[in-house]
Amino acid sequence: MPFTEICIYQVKPQKVEEFEALMLEAKSFLEKQEGLISIRFIKRGYRIDMEQIKEGLPPLKITRIVKSVKYMLYWEFHTKEKYGAAEKKLYDSYWKSIEKCLAVPHDKYLGEALF
Repeated sequence: MPFTEICIYQVKPQKVEEFEALMLEAKSFLEKQEGLISIRFIKRGYRIDMEQIKEGLPPLKITRIVKSVKYMLYWEFHTKEKYGAAEKKLYDSYWKSIEKCLAVPHDKYLGEALF
């Protein structure tokens, strides 16, 4: 079973450019981690409510920042051991710089893929 992390970052509005540049720099580092299957980095830019869902309409673009800009890092590994080793390398190299950009501590959601 592949092991997955979804990490939610809430970035201070004044640190968005710095955070995106940092994550772009970290991208090649992250892609080289042993056992990595897939990686995606997403900036939340849309929202959807029940009206859009019921009517089959597209999501609405977010037009203003309230407190923070949200990002999601999704990465998947062959094993949780490979994930643990990669997480340590990320912590040892980029973590302090990432933390300085955050409005609140990040959230990590971890688990094995079901399908």
